[in-house]
Amino acid sequence: MKKYTICLAAFVALSVFTGCGSSSAADEGRAAGAQTQEAQNAGHGLVGEAAPKFAVKNLTGEDVAVEAKGKPYIINFWATWCPPCQAEIPDLAAFYAAHRETVDFYAVNLQEEAPAVQKFLTERQAELPVVLDAKGKAAALYGVRAIPTTVVVNAEGTVIYRKTGGVTKAELEDVINKY
Repeated sequence: MKKYTICLAAFVALSVFTGCGSSSAADEGRAAGAQTQEAQNAGHGLVGEAAPKFAVKNLTGEDVAVEAKGKPYIINFWATWCPPCQAEIPDLAAFYAAHRETVDFYAVNLQEEAPAVQKFLTERQAELPVVLDAKGKAAALYGVRAIPTTVVVNAEGTVIYRKTGGVTKAELEDVINKY
């Protein structure tokens, strides 16, 4: 039993640092020049590329277009069951609260039902603009291999930052303030 507990603790710790799923060098928040040429040519919302546009529904069933609307925007791919996603929710909510007028924010929940997502947010007292990627099409469009994955797009629609794994309010502010 002790061996099982140690293995479980190691897995959870590893998940918190690396995200839920696999990762690639393109998802580590590096600038376009630091990514491999192969990754840059993949065309999945990588740094330096035009951000793919998509449409999804919010928690109340309204259509939401995720695209450049004249100001920077953040897309955070996540799920309620993912420990690193759970850990970053307070920072994401704090960032959103502080920047809701100047930065659009899309918390893209992957393949979960609206009532479960709403319950999760209510329990954590987190206010975020959540949209539902019910079939995983938006995640596939962005080449998301692990969650959480966060993408920051400038006002012109170009990806300026991408990271797989938890992100903090300070990291997001640093990226937004540079551009």
